[in-house]
Amino acid sequence: MHVPFCSIVPPYLLRRLAQQEAPEFSSAASAARKALGHVESFQAARSQAAASRPPGLREVKPGPVNRAIYDAGGGETLPGGLVRKEGGPATGDPATDEAYDGLGSTHRLYADVFGRDSVDGRGLELDATVHFGKLYDNAFWNGGQMVFGDGDGDVFDRFTKSVSVIGHELAHGVTQYSAGLAYRNQAGALNESVSDVFGALVEQYANNQTAAQAGWLIGEGLFTPKVQGQALRSMKAPGTAYDDDVLGKDPQPDSMDSYVRTSADNGGVHINSGIPNRAFYLVADALGGHAWDEPGRIWYEALTNGSLPPAATFTVFARATVRAAADLFGQESREHDAVGAAWETVKVKV
Repeated sequence: MHVPFCSIVPPYLLRRLAQQEAPEFSSAASAARKALGHVESFQAARSQAAASRPPGLREVKPGPVNRAIYDAGGGETLPGGLVRKEGGPATGDPATDEAYDGLGSTHRLYADVFGRDSVDGRGLELDATVHFGKLYDNAFWNGGQMVFGDGDGDVFDRFTKSVSVIGHELAHGVTQYSAGLAYRNQAGALNESVSDVFGALVEQYANNQTAAQAGWLIGEGLFTPKVQGQALRSMKAPGTAYDDDVLGKDPQPDSMDSYVRTSADNGGVHINSGIPNRAFYLVADALGGHAWDEPGRIWYEALTNGSLPPAATFTVFARATVRAAADLFGQESREHDAVGAAWETVKVKV
């Protein structure tokens, strides 16, 4: 299994921004070109093998969170200088303290709800680097830690502002240490979708929101007021997160009727993730209450029980969630019915 370089901002969005020629967006376009080159170079060269973990680790009793925040100081050498260790006081630097709090919220969801001991199931220290690069337009998981840029200031604000972004990127680590979904084609879109699902759940759990109260937005707060958009993605209504003169319109499909066949972005991993994203939202909406309860438990079971092959398709994953719902709640349960109906709505065969 290979460890993917997983970033929050889709390459198609960076590419659109990089092509802007308007003087007022010159610095943002330059920042986007650099971020895009960074993403493409890592995706092309990434070949480090990850040590997979058996599903039995789900039964390990969670330990206390152990966080470390580093400051790259505008450079690109990781991890940078240590600025806040577990139990240390707030620093007053928003990026540092937001990263610290977001890592804690993520650990809390997995420990409290799913009984998981950190990202790897074995108490992995949660490390993050802030202030990475100059005006860096992205945040990413590199297989061992989180990295956050400060944004260009014109289109993107600092990437620690969104708890769903922090939860999303750390969920790539959970996938890495469980199902090991390949980062290409439908398996890659599932990899991205699972991260959106758990990123949303981290945010909802931290704010004690029900499915009805939640915004179901990934990356809310990342855009500056200059952008006509709410977030990078909408799980509730894929394709509606932004519609902007500079960034264009959110291209995510909400069902297989609009599935995008492309060789870009590893086969459209950030675009087509909208389809399974909407399926999860529909399950949460149908069941009501807190989405981390029944819906979250079903998705977590499907991801971590050892049944998914690395190259799982949407259909394979959908069937895994249907089986998980039956195993957890019964074949005749409302949970089982809700999962089947959701996949039917987004036109994924089960």
